[in-house]
Amino acid sequence: MTATESPIFAWTAPLGLPDFARIDDADFAPAFEEAFSEHTREILTIADNDAEPTFANTLEALELAGDKLSRVSSLFWNRAGTDTNDVIQALERDIAPRMSRHYSTIAMNKALFDRIDSLYQKRTDLGLTAEQDRLLERVWKSFIKSGAGLDADGQKRFAEIGEILAGLGARFGQNVLADEKEWIMLLDDGADLEGLPEDLRAAMAAVAEDRGQPGKFAVTLSRSIIEPFLSSSARRDLRETAFKAWIARGAKGGATDNAALIAEIIDLRTEKARLLGYESYAAYKLDDTMAKTPEAVEALLGDVWARAVERAEAERADLAAVAAETGGNHDIAAWDWRYYAEKLKAKRFDFSEAELKPYLSLEKMIEACFDVAHRLFGITMTERPDIRGPHADARVFEVTGANGKQLATFIADYFARPSKRSGAWMSGMRSQHKLTMPDGTKGEIPIITNVMNFAKPAPGQAALLSLTDAQTLFHEFGHALHGMLSDVTYPSLSGTSVSRDFVELPSQLYEHWLTVPEILEKHARHYRTNEPIPRALLDKVLAARTFNAGFAAVEFTASALVDMAWHTGGEMGDPATFEAETLKKLGMPEAIVMRHASPHFLHVFSGEGYSAGYYSYMWSEVLDADAFAAFEEADGPFDPVIAEKLLTHIYSAGGSRDPAVLYQAFRGRMPDATAMLEKRGLAGPGNHRRHQFFAAGLTP
Repeated sequence: MTATESPIFAWTAPLGLPDFARIDDADFAPAFEEAFSEHTREILTIADNDAEPTFANTLEALELAGDKLSRVSSLFWNRAGTDTNDVIQALERDIAPRMSRHYSTIAMNKALFDRIDSLYQKRTDLGLTAEQDRLLERVWKSFIKSGAGLDADGQKRFAEIGEILAGLGARFGQNVLADEKEWIMLLDDGADLEGLPEDLRAAMAAVAEDRGQPGKFAVTLSRSIIEPFLSSSARRDLRETAFKAWIARGAKGGATDNAALIAEIIDLRTEKARLLGYESYAAYKLDDTMAKTPEAVEALLGDVWARAVERAEAERADLAAVAAETGGNHDIAAWDWRYYAEKLKAKRFDFSEAELKPYLSLEKMIEACFDVAHRLFGITMTERPDIRGPHADARVFEVTGANGKQLATFIADYFARPSKRSGAWMSGMRSQHKLTMPDGTKGEIPIITNVMNFAKPAPGQAALLSLTDAQTLFHEFGHALHGMLSDVTYPSLSGTSVSRDFVELPSQLYEHWLTVPEILEKHARHYRTNEPIPRALLDKVLAARTFNAGFAAVEFTASALVDMAWHTGGEMGDPATFEAETLKKLGMPEAIVMRHASPHFLHVFSGEGYSAGYYSYMWSEVLDADAFAAFEEADGPFDPVIAEKLLTHIYSAGGSRDPAVLYQAFRGRMPDATAMLEKRGLAGPGNHRRHQFFAAGLTP
């Protein structure tokens, strides 16, 4: 088979998908070779064009270049993230730096940048649409931030740094996956399982069976196993063992230890930023965001941190009282917090997670996700079991609009497995756009994926979700909607192609509809009897939404503050010492750990996506809480007028305009942080005011 004939490029399956069954691991290397070569030829054709630069022959040509590279990349990174093996990991270590080198070469092509720069300098005279002007601005800035303005020596070093960082990021992620895959704690029936609910026991038994240990029960480091285990296991010794293994990922010494990688990554990022004239890597990353500066981020995080620590200390005292009541003669340790918090919640609100989970089956929560999307935006999701996805567990859905025409293709891969990296994410195998393709096709519809790591049940059993799991499902589907509902002309502005601290708005906003009473009343049904969730239980769930808010805010905000400290602190010494000293200065409560300790902080160190950007979840939370308040102030959670504005200015607009402009077009003003503080249960007397970060104008 030649590379040209590869199923990686010929997407001939129904709904415009590739024929996943025909794609072999060995197909990727030759496909990358062909894709790199073709993209290079396309770029040189644009750069060496003798005609005067125009928007069409330069910007639009750039938008259409690299189709083959986009195809092979989307398929490869999906496989690397969801079903990796030794062959894929070896290629990943090779491809990651090559990709960086390839794009650095493009960014530093002087003839190409000269064409873009000439258009940028006279952009006000070109008669561009608002979207075209936005595209030109973003492309020009991306070239500048990729080293186009450096001298030859600077460009060479900048490219070297990017290539090295890409390789280090790949190794970092592979090390974490190796630690997660390797560790397992096998338990026997009886005392080992004391306190564990039936569904968790079933999930642990299924994992043990898959690992060749029938009759045993396996605790793994998948969040869908480890967190409910820590919340319910009555065996403090087992909780401690599991917790210490969980937080030690990437920090166990030996070949998979990430300490040296972190130090090198931070030093190289600092050098990269200073080559471009930025004081710190954080200043470099934040330059084109809503936040703009590290100081603005630290001000928001610092405000929340002070409230969170005060609340968490009060929560710890309450947990200690519960422990004492049940004979626990010990201080609250990090492996105790979830266990006693679950007991306190049961006592205070008269319900437990185990009582709620039977009403939150995966299938019913998927229905709820789709129902909300239909009621808000008129779309219909139809599963296509006849179409093969990228993995046997992956499910394919046809997405149609209110007019009945296909709008997108959606692929969902819900269950954890040893070959899949942890966490949950959305990605696009193909972006929406309206440009005419070289073959005459007018535009393309998006192909969007959601990946999760829920515990896979035994055959014939239902997958039951915690409330947090259900929120994750809604969150990632909110991202998916951002990609599927996109309605822009240019692929570089499509869907989630927005600033990092705006991209979480559609996802976090969508979470709000999970706890809308009419949605839970309709879809939260017992997985065995199909009886709706009792109103009394629903009321308790809603009343408990801000329970343990201090703990949740501390573990998140600590991670965000340490991320900023890494990227504003300059050259790095010992990473473990730096993290410990930073947390000590912050006054980190002893009984809580960072949600993502640095050695397994994939958001920050496995790539540059969320580096100096983990704060964006909270920044976007200010936006999402304020945005949902627009529905509460109108005619309820499905108000058609507000929903139409939401679709027009947020979900379908992509990066076609500045995010602050888009938000103001939706809301009529910049956001108020009061709604976020109230949502988190951190608002107190005197907090009902416009937040200082957003009160002054379009940017914080």
